[in-house]
Amino acid sequence: MKAQLVRIGNSRGVRLPKAFIEQAQLTDEVEIEVKGSSVVISPAQKPRAGWAEAAKKLHEQHGDQLLDPSTPTQFEDTEWRW
Repeated sequence: MKAQLVRIGNSRGVRLPKAFIEQAQLTDEVEIEVKGSSVVISPAQKPRAGWAEAAKKLHEQHGDQLLDPSTPTQFEDTEWRW
């Protein structure tokens, strides 16, 4: 489908048909990036999307262990009460 660029202040924009918006599952917030000579519009990713699954996978692979052994401090020995 061809479309015209329209002026929006000092910028230019493209009107997207409702059917395109629904098919691409776009909401009010989108991600825009340039790939080569194309402009790609995609649904905005939610912050930390997929973190729970990644943490579970890391745990299953035993990748969530401490890198350095814990070192007790004087505070833990004398002042901290469990």
